[in-house]
Amino acid sequence: MADDILLTAQGISRAYGPHPALCGIELTLRRGEVLGLLGLNGAGKSTALQIFAGVMPPDAGRVAICGHDVIEDPRAAKRQLGFLPEVPPLHPDASVDEYLTFCARLHGLASAAVADGVREAKRRCRLEDVGGRLIRNLSKGYRQRLGIAQAILHKPALLILDEPTSGLDPVQLAEVRTLVRELGRDHSVIFSTHILSEVRAVCDRVAILHRGRIVCDQPLASVDPVLRIRLRRAPGRAIIAALEGVLDCEDLGAGTFALRVADADATAERIAAAARDWGLVALEHDENALERTFLALTCRDDTPDATADAA
Repeated sequence: MADDILLTAQGISRAYGPHPALCGIELTLRRGEVLGLLGLNGAGKSTALQIFAGVMPPDAGRVAICGHDVIEDPRAAKRQLGFLPEVPPLHPDASVDEYLTFCARLHGLASAAVADGVREAKRRCRLEDVGGRLIRNLSKGYRQRLGIAQAILHKPALLILDEPTSGLDPVQLAEVRTLVRELGRDHSVIFSTHILSEVRAVCDRVAILHRGRIVCDQPLASVDPVLRIRLRRAPGRAIIAALEGVLDCEDLGAGTFALRVADADATAERIAAAARDWGLVALEHDENALERTFLALTCRDDTPDATADAA
């Protein structure tokens, strides 16, 4: 249904001088989805998020949030949007309560609703005990949670989080992961990162951005499975790669190969039959399927990507 589509990006392009950062990307996000936007540094992630949020105009294309064009009707679009940039927009000399009250007014909350909005955002982000503290005295984990709190004050339909777990210690990381999963129940979320484990931990869909183009967009559960095989008498990699159902073959050394496949069960049967003369020692599912797919799509050559985006 159209009401379930919260973000539509059509033909989005952006260049910095002669260097293309985004090249006609298309993306749709539905209600209740947590999308992991993956990419190497410089892939165009931060540029894409700033365009989605209406912070930066595209050179070409259109973005709509809940049906509102972010350029033609920015107020209506941004009322449905919560945005956490990579560097949270915090004021170090304000207290947590002062800052959230200020943000609530910026988001247009009615005066009578400000206190309740601040209280609810603090509860959801576990900030109840630090309301009177100066932001400059907060840990990195608390500052990240405060950045998320300002993004959800007005109960937006769509949340855009740019590297929300960057620089956190393991305890802080677990806390922010839990928070993002909880937010995904009530909001649609775009979670941008270059850390694949973060996508596995919190997302249900993945889009891979490479050289300004989306090269993969699918549910996380349907990412191409990977089989790992070990052989006593391994043939050349090209022979294994030519087997029906094998999409990509990586030689891991010592007779071990990682195979990205279209259908794990069917391909496993074909491999078992073909490998009788190869001395098949092991055939198993590889838990690093997302990593294999990401590397296969983004590391096919060593040519540097000349863009000005430091996503």
